[in-house]
Amino acid sequence: MGAQPALPFPRPTVPGDVAKIVHGLAYAPADAPLAVQEAIWAGDRIRLKPYRVGGGHGKWNDSAYDCSGSVSYVLHAAGLLKVSEDSGQMMSWDVHGAGQWITVYTNPGHAFIEIAGIRLDTSAEQDPNPPSGTGPRWRPLVTSTAGYVARHPLGL
Repeated sequence: MGAQPALPFPRPTVPGDVAKIVHGLAYAPADAPLAVQEAIWAGDRIRLKPYRVGGGHGKWNDSAYDCSGSVSYVLHAAGLLKVSEDSGQMMSWDVHGAGQWITVYTNPGHAFIEIAGIRLDTSAEQDPNPPSGTGPRWRPLVTSTAGYVARHPLGL
């Protein structure tokens, strides 16, 4: 007997234009553009991976991810980034300012991404109920992004 085909990864959605986190899994808003949904579903694929410095740089499908490797992974899956970038490089990525759907917050030492009202981050900063593990996890938005540069993809 041959190997069984791999099951497709779930692509959950919720009505409206705001994503929702349910037991650590992100549900993409049904009214969001496909690139936004793809970014969220990509985050779901790596949301249980551990943290490793340099993780996600050099190869997209890695066994662990660092902060900018996680952000690069979801942007790449959405068709918005061709080559993985570190947090310093992300400071000049695409367009300055917050986007309507996707915003990357970055400085020379850390990066995270907010997508449709939720955040993918390796830091548990301002997460009242942090999930276990050390790598990328879906989290609520932070109340302050002081010290970060906001960047977003044109049109999103």
